[in-house]
Amino acid sequence: MELGERERAILDLERDWWLEGDRKDVVIRRRLHLSGSRYYQVLHGLLDSPAALAYDPLVVRRLLRARRARRRDKVEGPKVSSPPRR
Repeated sequence: MELGERERAILDLERDWWLEGDRKDVVIRRRLHLSGSRYYQVLHGLLDSPAALAYDPLVVRRLLRARRARRRDKVEGPKVSSPPRR
């Protein structure tokens, strides 16, 4: 499966949206004409795509790590840090 223009644009936005100096939801609307909900639906579907991984492996791997951490926290609860040693 090859990525379409919209899928590549979503991965590109995820990589560099912060360079525009606006909130992410504003950048999503301006560049892609999508609601935030629809953007994240498509983005999370892309994360399981080998074509997305081939297109931008750094972004996809970063997002996969974040998704795994969120799922782990949901199941196990947030990690409690140890008190500092003296």
